[in-house]
Amino acid sequence: MTIALLVCYDGTRLSGWQTQSNADSVQSALERAVYDAFSENVRVAASGRTDSGVHAAGQVCSLSLENRIAPERVADALNRFLPEDVRVLESAAAPEGFDACRMAKQKTYRYRFYVSARQNPLKERYAAQLKRMPDPEKMRAAAKLIEGEHDFKCFCASGSAAKSTVRHVLSAQISLERSLGGDDIVLDVCGKGFLYNMVRIIAGTLAAVGEGKIRAEDILRAFESGERALLGKTMPAKGLTLLNVDYGFPLFPRAIKE
Repeated sequence: MTIALLVCYDGTRLSGWQTQSNADSVQSALERAVYDAFSENVRVAASGRTDSGVHAAGQVCSLSLENRIAPERVADALNRFLPEDVRVLESAAAPEGFDACRMAKQKTYRYRFYVSARQNPLKERYAAQLKRMPDPEKMRAAAKLIEGEHDFKCFCASGSAAKSTVRHVLSAQISLERSLGGDDIVLDVCGKGFLYNMVRIIAGTLAAVGEGKIRAEDILRAFESGERALLGKTMPAKGLTLLNVDYGFPLFPRAIKE
């Protein structure tokens, strides 16, 4: 029986998605929970690997179970054995052969900044601080240049094993949110796939444009030259959240109904 899981986690103390021999990861927590709940050693696959410190509101995972438990009950069974910073929000039967990674059509990531002259302890865990308000219109104009198919080599951190650095960004949108203690700047990026640290470099680049440190035109120059130095810095992992993954069909009917 193939099961799909909708998983939420706070990545602060975790080493990322992938199992590590000397650190806690989301994958290892889920696989331990499966064993504790069902006495089955299985591999849990995800739509993609998130790095250390990155959060997820809607990570999608897949696994195969021999146990004939009702699929919608798997979530509660696993949550009994998961740490407090990892939770399965929904579980459902998936089509036979469903693979959370290979079958993903598009993903949406969110990067959150908060604007404050001083650190805000209520925001530090899930957002990166900007000490002054950047120009949101400049950020929006620069975000439009990110959209479309480009060679994102300059937006990729070293150490990537990607065979191709060409990616298609479907949308990159900047919005402002009023919140306790001031404004938040929110970047939502939707694409068919992303390179290592790509969204965090996009976030740092748009912030740098808004702060007047670089020009929007520098993004176009970076695409042409592949020169990383033309762009902004790589923002901290804590501000990044995997919002959702789309497969072209509904995986979790109950979540949609609610």
